[in-house]
Amino acid sequence: MADSPGGGIHPGDVGWELRMDEPTFLLWTDDGAPIAAGFLDAHVLRLTTAPGADLGALVADVEELLQPEDDRVDGLPMPGWDSDPDAWLVLSWAPRPVTSRAEPVAEADAADRVLVQRSAFEKSTFTIERWRNMKRSPAGELAVETIVRTPTGEPAAAATGWFAGVGRCGLLEPVGTHPDHRGHGYGRDAVLGACAALVDRGASAVAVVTPADHTPAVALYRSAGFTVVRENRDWVRPGQE
Repeated sequence: MADSPGGGIHPGDVGWELRMDEPTFLLWTDDGAPIAAGFLDAHVLRLTTAPGADLGALVADVEELLQPEDDRVDGLPMPGWDSDPDAWLVLSWAPRPVTSRAEPVAEADAADRVLVQRSAFEKSTFTIERWRNMKRSPAGELAVETIVRTPTGEPAAAATGWFAGVGRCGLLEPVGTHPDHRGHGYGRDAVLGACAALVDRGASAVAVVTPADHTPAVALYRSAGFTVVRENRDWVRPGQE
């Protein structure tokens, strides 16, 4: 059956952020008990809140914390802020038998994994050293990575999946196909390989989040058997849409 994370930050979100040279995470406590955690993703504050947390006090603290250019919040309703008109789709993949040309990413594949990422995402800052940061981080053991090559051995597509524990939903973050090799099913195979690896470890399902208007990405995930389970929208500081 389809499953998805309940909202907020997934361990994979943290794991992917840990590729950065100096990742910074925020923790709020009340009498020593954690009530919220998050990090700035570009200019979006991404948060997870504990059940029963005093959201009013947390909102006030967040508004004081955010700089003027930090104009979006994900995971905490912000009174007086606007709902972002641009939605993100949460899609889920239920376990099933698959066939795929994907192979696991090893140290010897790091340069090709990075090449795919930088080619697929124009503004990517991924490097071999950042890949190594991610792999040796506290979340590194949660990462499942696949790469798909052309018949001549060129790196064509790659996917990183994140395990969250047995019986919990895994997450894909990120997935990319080299522009020179799109339209041949390489991206789908990378996705299916990562999904199968996560299920083999005990994931209940695999989720992915993508902009609703990113038509090629939505088509890729649908072709791999993902279904839409809900929409997510950030909260946007008034006047910043």
